[in-house]
Amino acid sequence: MPRGRPPKTRIAAGPAVPPIDPARRDRLRMRLLHWYDHNRRVLPWRAAPGETADPYAVWLSEIMLQQTTVAAAGPYFRAFLDRWPRVTDLAAAPREEVLARWAGLGYYARARNLHACAQAVAADHGGRFPDTEAGLLDLPGVGPYTAAAVAAIAFDRPTVPVDGNVERVTARLYAVTTPLPDAKPELRARAAQFAHDYRPGDFAQAMMDLGATLCTPRRPACHRCPWTGECAAEAREIADDLPARLPKGERPVRHAVAFVALAPGDALRIRTRPEGGLLGAMTEVPATPWREGAPWDEAEALAHAPLGPTGWRMLPGTVVHVFTHFRLEARVMLRRMTRAEAAALDAAEAGEAGDPRWCKPEHLGVAGLPSVMAKLVEHAGVGGRQQGLPF
Repeated sequence: MPRGRPPKTRIAAGPAVPPIDPARRDRLRMRLLHWYDHNRRVLPWRAAPGETADPYAVWLSEIMLQQTTVAAAGPYFRAFLDRWPRVTDLAAAPREEVLARWAGLGYYARARNLHACAQAVAADHGGRFPDTEAGLLDLPGVGPYTAAAVAAIAFDRPTVPVDGNVERVTARLYAVTTPLPDAKPELRARAAQFAHDYRPGDFAQAMMDLGATLCTPRRPACHRCPWTGECAAEAREIADDLPARLPKGERPVRHAVAFVALAPGDALRIRTRPEGGLLGAMTEVPATPWREGAPWDEAEALAHAPLGPTGWRMLPGTVVHVFTHFRLEARVMLRRMTRAEAAALDAAEAGEAGDPRWCKPEHLGVAGLPSVMAKLVEHAGVGGRQQGLPF
């Protein structure tokens, strides 16, 4: 395996499901492809009919679309291609710049993996993506879904990638009532039965488009679906209830206090977070640890304040940011420093981890502030849309 990376765990074959009748499979495939030919979405990363898909564009879009809407990913996709038109260009870029240009898109481990994958493609594969699922799966940050999507869409490999849209379509087609996530192995196994050498890339995108435009989470347009009359959930009038999901527990709440320090000219004190973990290697403003339980009171929070507890003012209001697994509620303390105080802070933090530094307001847009940090800075009255911050 290239570059000494540990082997990934492949997803085992799904459970045994009744085999689909080949005649029905072919009928469903052709009806869906006919619908797709007349209703396909025009997306910035999608090749036009008759064009060959660019593996780099397909891979880049699939990474960006993980946990992100098409509307949100589109501008980032265009900006990345403008800045780095080839995977070798992305591989050669400083990681800090890649992270900064990703800021605002969320799920920042994707950006770190994106850069690592580009470097692996450049160093181990001569700048060309592997053209098989197995080869793609060996790349950093590429899991089973992404490997299948790139293999099908970019290289016409006979596989069916299963994202949320495809899960929903498949659950309804077969009236799979087992709740997610327990139903995932069965849904993958049933979707895999549609794998075929004829237009596998178009079929994969057709399944995604069907789920995104007609077989939607609420009020699916069954009367317009190319599979109307074939869908078990439609026949049982339960399409709106599928896929079923186990009830979610409440998100825990974490509390923090952020310290927005401003030097003369409104230069903002920032630093780089540690590698790995949430927002790893992204830019932040100093803050207390994010903890569950009671909110920080002002006195205990000030024990974490840069340059000591004096001179800080607690701002009214709370900044709320919802992550996948918890909700953050943060207060903001503001301190405007004199030149002497700013110099003293530089001396006190010289050599500390995270490279503490000042950032001029006109440079905030390229500082790589993730959305939660941009909210904290905005709450303090610094930056804003005119600075290109991601809020």
